Amino acid sequence: MDLEAVAAIRNFAVNVLQIFALLFAFALVLLVLYVLYMYLSDISQTKHAIRRNFPVLGRFRYTFEHLGEFFRQYFYALDREELPFNRAQRSWVYRAAKNVDSTVAFGSTRPLNQPGDVIFLNHPFPTLEKDAVPPEEVTVGEGYVREPYSTSSIFNISGMSFGALSVPAVTALSKGAAKAGIWLNTGEGGLSPYHLVGGCDIVFQIGTAKYGVRDAEGNLSDDKLRALAQRPQVKMFELKLSQGAKPGKGGILPGVKVTEEIARVRGIPVGQPSISPNGHPEFSSVDGLLDMLHHIREVTGKPTGFKTVVGASGWLREMCESIQLRGREYAPDFITIDSADGGSGAAPQSLMDYMGLPINRSLPLVVDLLAEYGLRDRVKVICSGKLLTPSMVAWALAMGADFVNCARGFMFALGCIQAMQCNKNTCPTGVTTHNPDLQRGLDPVDKAERVYNYARNMTREVGIIAHSCGVAEPRQLRRHHVEIIDERGMAVPLSSAASNVKPQSVIASDKGVT
Repeated sequence: MDLEAVAAIRNFAVNVLQIFALLFAFALVLLVLYVLYMYLSDISQTKHAIRRNFPVLGRFRYTFEHLGEFFRQYFYALDREELPFNRAQRSWVYRAAKNVDSTVAFGSTRPLNQPGDVIFLNHPFPTLEKDAVPPEEVTVGEGYVREPYSTSSIFNISGMSFGALSVPAVTALSKGAAKAGIWLNTGEGGLSPYHLVGGCDIVFQIGTAKYGVRDAEGNLSDDKLRALAQRPQVKMFELKLSQGAKPGKGGILPGVKVTEEIARVRGIPVGQPSISPNGHPEFSSVDGLLDMLHHIREVTGKPTGFKTVVGASGWLREMCESIQLRGREYAPDFITIDSADGGSGAAPQSLMDYMGLPINRSLPLVVDLLAEYGLRDRVKVICSGKLLTPSMVAWALAMGADFVNCARGFMFALGCIQAMQCNKNTCPTGVTTHNPDLQRGLDPVDKAERVYNYARNMTREVGIIAHSCGVAEPRQLRRHHVEIIDERGMAVPLSSAASNVKPQSVIASDKGVT
């Protein structure tokens, strides 16, 4: 080959490489511009916390989630395999909070033959829309307190402390609760300005450390109780004995989350872990508990009850017997029963996994015991613990609950993606972090609307279940409206089913796409 041919080939190769280099540079510029566009557009939007905090990577979340619908049989977990909340449960909450279509196609992914599966019994003549009515109003403390509390709400926000939750999260919950007409429980961290900003009804929780109502020595302050009770938004007081994730252990707020503002609300040092005692030092008996409840009720003039996880149950019978001897005025105005599988921002795994009874056993136990002693009309029953889809709430009402509380469902409504970072101040959606850079992803205005949508759609779909069962409203559901799959795979009436069968698959129309 002569030199001219070699030179020609070399020139051709150089030209080709230059063309590829130009194309690569052009593509790189387009990629940079696209990434910049994604960054600028996502960082300014307020609807998606993940995309706001992680503008580029956050975009891929929805792409992979959508692809999962087509490839889940190869690479992805099935709808109902994840814990503590599976994709079907989370998807229903997300769709309810976004107020988008909740219908599904091609059949249920629920097997309907597993022990604990719940089945509602449809009536041949369901309640027509014209005959349906809103949930009836229930009054707590009537005849026993100076200011009873009346509400028609069936689904409310469970205790989540300011400190465990961020400022924008508490703000959104308060505003959303006010619009939905439901109450917001403060949790044991005291009453912050952000609980009050929306104007919603407040249930003030008194924990073992008495945050928000403690004196300089950490004892319960009557003066602070009176001051709180004078606020018209504060409707009830809840004395917390224990919570689902850690029965027998007090609240745990890591020092990294104890900011100056949180320390001021709680009345504790900045930057030091906030560890509550594992019990109330003021009493260690049923009579002591009843005396404390009676004292708080007398000081505040408002309904007063207690929250507990049921484990050993003999003390409940002792309590009922003591009330009969001392008088109904010593009874709690309400009992909040938390399930052993309740949630927490921080808890020892040994307690979270093994301590206490689940709600399917504790709820009927308490309801039946109160009825046995003639106290069912006096003491209202509130329950909580993973009850975040319509069928779970309907099940609880059928079992005898007057109200259902939920915490983690409302966290999902705020944008939680179950990242399991609640105790590390690194929540990527801004719900449980005090990092300003991560908090900015949670827009309180947008999330308040989602809280409202979630509560409203929950009530609507629980009503749909009730109407299908032939009753006019959710509080008319009874145990005979439900059957449960037993250990032999047979459906048996809920009223006669073994109480140790857990309704873990209770999800009606809770499948969807986030």
